[in-house]
Amino acid sequence: MGGESKWRKMKLALGLNTCLYLPKTTDDYDSTRSPSSHAPPRSSDVRHRMPTTPTPSSSGLQMSKYGIKSSSKQMCAICLTSMKATDGHAIFTAECSHSFHFHCITSNVKHGNRVCPVCRAKWKEIPLERSGSSRVKSSTNSGSWMALQGMAHQQLYSGRSAPLLFQAPEPLVFNDDELVNHKVEEMPSGDFDSCGGVEMKTYPEISWLAKSTCFDNFGILINLKAPITKGNLNSQAPIDLVTVLDISGSMTGTKIALLKQAMGFVVQNLGPLDRLSVIAFSSSARRLFPLRRMTETGKQESLQMINSLVANGGTNIAEALKKGAKVMTERKFKNPVSSMILLSDGQDTYTSISPRKTGSRTDYQTLLPSSMQCKTDETRIPIHTFGFGMDHDASAMHSISEHSGGMFSFIEAENVIQDAFAQCIGGLLSVVVQELRVEVECVHPVLRLGSIKAGSYKVGMDENGRSGFIEVGDLYAEEERDFLVAMDVPVGESDDKMSLVKFKVIHKDPIKKTTVTVGGNEDVIISRPESTIGEPIVSVEVDRQRNRLRAASAIAEARAAAERGNLAAATSVLEDCRKKLSESVSARRGDRLCIGLVAELREMKERMATQRVYESLGRAYVLSGLSSHSWQRATARGDSTEMTSQIQSYQTQSMVDMVNLSQTMCFSRSPSTSMVNHSPKNKKSLRSIYSFPPPQPR
Repeated sequence: MGGESKWRKMKLALGLNTCLYLPKTTDDYDSTRSPSSHAPPRSSDVRHRMPTTPTPSSSGLQMSKYGIKSSSKQMCAICLTSMKATDGHAIFTAECSHSFHFHCITSNVKHGNRVCPVCRAKWKEIPLERSGSSRVKSSTNSGSWMALQGMAHQQLYSGRSAPLLFQAPEPLVFNDDELVNHKVEEMPSGDFDSCGGVEMKTYPEISWLAKSTCFDNFGILINLKAPITKGNLNSQAPIDLVTVLDISGSMTGTKIALLKQAMGFVVQNLGPLDRLSVIAFSSSARRLFPLRRMTETGKQESLQMINSLVANGGTNIAEALKKGAKVMTERKFKNPVSSMILLSDGQDTYTSISPRKTGSRTDYQTLLPSSMQCKTDETRIPIHTFGFGMDHDASAMHSISEHSGGMFSFIEAENVIQDAFAQCIGGLLSVVVQELRVEVECVHPVLRLGSIKAGSYKVGMDENGRSGFIEVGDLYAEEERDFLVAMDVPVGESDDKMSLVKFKVIHKDPIKKTTVTVGGNEDVIISRPESTIGEPIVSVEVDRQRNRLRAASAIAEARAAAERGNLAAATSVLEDCRKKLSESVSARRGDRLCIGLVAELREMKERMATQRVYESLGRAYVLSGLSSHSWQRATARGDSTEMTSQIQSYQTQSMVDMVNLSQTMCFSRSPSTSMVNHSPKNKKSLRSIYSFPPPQPR
């Protein structure tokens, strides 16, 4: 009931009714942008999307009953508490006649807002607080949600030149992060312990092989599953999270309102041990606040600063990432888990990106600071990137995530941005394993490792192929990893059994900071009978992973063909792979992963119908799929966060729970806010909708 009450207060603070549908505004159909990204909805669609709640105002959002019109009991439009001359708080009345608590409006102005939060009038006289004044603290537990007052209708405003942002100077060194709560280390381990260690299972491709028979490329699967956790999210490994948010001119209107709503959800679900810092960028980048703990006061002050954001200017992703990296590398203290989130709806217009010397592919690594590129598991800080809409640079965002060890998600529909963030933090807040490393060693003296299939994870083998390793890194609660080791099995000798390999898993517990070792003593064994009757049964588990690897390879090949402009070859590769998967052992047994892969390949083929469809919808979708399969971790793309979707690969229960929470509490959910409807019954629309000219550069 308490969580529901907070969300109700947040909705009221946003100026929304409690079951609000969020329509597009005229600002969203800016003539300078591509018609693809802002095509007005069909009248038939609008008729079906009409809300059952009272009609929103002309700005697209219904205004709060608290903040706009004066009443007998005057309230501050920022903190939503009453203003009385006798309550000990100074009251500031602006030249536009709207009044606010002095400490509330000075906090707003300090972070760049030079316009009235209510009527949007530009102020010539700015309220400033003396440098020696004390810091304002929240007096109520719900204060953090009140700080969002005016967010939605304030940021749906556009058409005037936005005020200059972030006047307060930044320190030269970002070592002003808030002290982490060391008391967590003194608490009983049972409060934070996971339910057991990493679970390891192994599966040979077949359980027996006749002595007289050899088997080339024999597959051995190792399956790892992280433990579940006890307690709630606040009793898990605390995180240092830096969010890097695009507030360029193209984010004006509904986009930035929904971004703020999504950030409100993130802030709400961070615990008092977690720390957050926000970087906002357009033509330049600025740190809104250092890493601070998300206590009630921390949440309130953070949301006030997020609320102050105004969209204008260009897109300087490289500068923003440098600023985010600076926060991480110069911090004084560290929480056990560290991560960054980058969201952008455009292309970097400030960084020179040239083709590689070795070929025609563009080198997007110039956008990524060297300190953020994949190093050791101990120093790796993944950047999870989110491409928002159809005009973002999917190749750049994918490259940034891939080279930092993060995931790339494609937010195709405006209204699922909160779900996408929810899925991401649902994982980040459930890290139970760190610095995981898998070691494999051949047991039988004649055997040698042929290959180790591990996607984007770092692998290695010794010179003679007798042993190898996989560096996995972090695992979320209940998250699984599957790796396929291949070798040639020769004709058998006199023994009735043959020991192939043995696996050992080493990882760190992020709370106890202890090293855990699993396995290392048990061999993977197959029988070697003299004679056999019939064919051996192929392991469904091994076949499933061969299908996943086959699909990932086909997607990469199809993407390369599509980038060359050869869509016929690209769709042919996808269709051939889809047919092979449909005829596989795991497909015949109704394997869920296989069914999802078949559906995903079909969807990708549909998004390669024409070059324009591919560039607008296909490229980002394909790259997000590649990111998901190469790291075996869930990404948001298409309808992947919907429970009815077949494409839900790698989602953990923590992710599902967080997405469910988002969808339950989200007050702008409506199918109409999808940027395009590409359901099977509307397949024809993919060709007809995208008969538009190429997108105009920003």
